[in-house]
Amino acid sequence: MQSVMTSGPSLEADSISIFRSILPGLESSKHKGQAGKIAVVGGCREYTGAPYFSAISALKIGADLSHVFCTKDAAPVIKSYSPELIVHPILEESYSIRDEDKSSISAKVIAEVEKWMERFDCLVVGPGLGRDPFLLDCVSNIMKHARECNVPMVIDGDGLYLVTNCLDLVSGYPLAVLTPNLNEYKRLVQKVLNSEVNDENGTDQLLSLAKGVAVFLSWARQCADKGEVSMNPTILGCVAGSALLRKAASMAFDNKKRSTLTGDIIECLGRRKYVQSRRNLEEGFRGITTLSPQLKKQLLAKV
Repeated sequence: MQSVMTSGPSLEADSISIFRSILPGLESSKHKGQAGKIAVVGGCREYTGAPYFSAISALKIGADLSHVFCTKDAAPVIKSYSPELIVHPILEESYSIRDEDKSSISAKVIAEVEKWMERFDCLVVGPGLGRDPFLLDCVSNIMKHARECNVPMVIDGDGLYLVTNCLDLVSGYPLAVLTPNLNEYKRLVQKVLNSEVNDENGTDQLLSLAKGVAVFLSWARQCADKGEVSMNPTILGCVAGSALLRKAASMAFDNKKRSTLTGDIIECLGRRKYVQSRRNLEEGFRGITTLSPQLKKQLLAKV
């Protein structure tokens, strides 16, 4: 632990360097879609915020297109959050369908997803998914199809619950990234390794688990295809995504402190230059005595 702590600044510098190495440039020759096409699979009647946050974050970071595949109940709500998202109301929950119709509906869901799958650079599976049995079965089939198409997947939220109970969905698939919190990680260790989480052997457990983040994952794969990076693109995408999130969360907390919400963090994605320019302007104002406080406030408000 001590070695990790002492190398913290170095690790942060490395992560920022990795972030910059895979960040695509803004070039006039590029067209819509080349900076990333992301699909979020999740969203049901109880949970509409998580899929929205995931999808809009992709756009805020710099992806060109962001889709959401959700239940019919969730679709109008998610659409109302933002017109920027492409929302597909194709998923169903058990309460709204008859048992004899489940097979045909499941086939229709897969057929609809198949029309889009080859266009996506990455799937995010699980935000706001819920745990309805029929819904999870449909998403399992979507994941199997994504795997057949060699599409990377980031598994989060209830997607981790699904994976924990059906390890074959990701086992042996190098393009699957799991993002568990502490409790979800414990459940994965118990399921995969048949043991409790051990702090002393935590690294070994994590490596054993690994043997069995969306926009950056797609960008990293593009760089790898061009021969611009030598490291595993999945690792690059994870490091870059983590680095940006930590920066955004830190910026949001500096501003909002304990009232920080998810939306505040999203607003800080990609705004480092804004913050730096504002700080530079504030520093410059300190040496100018001819400007009134009110005028300084008005000028800063325009930055």
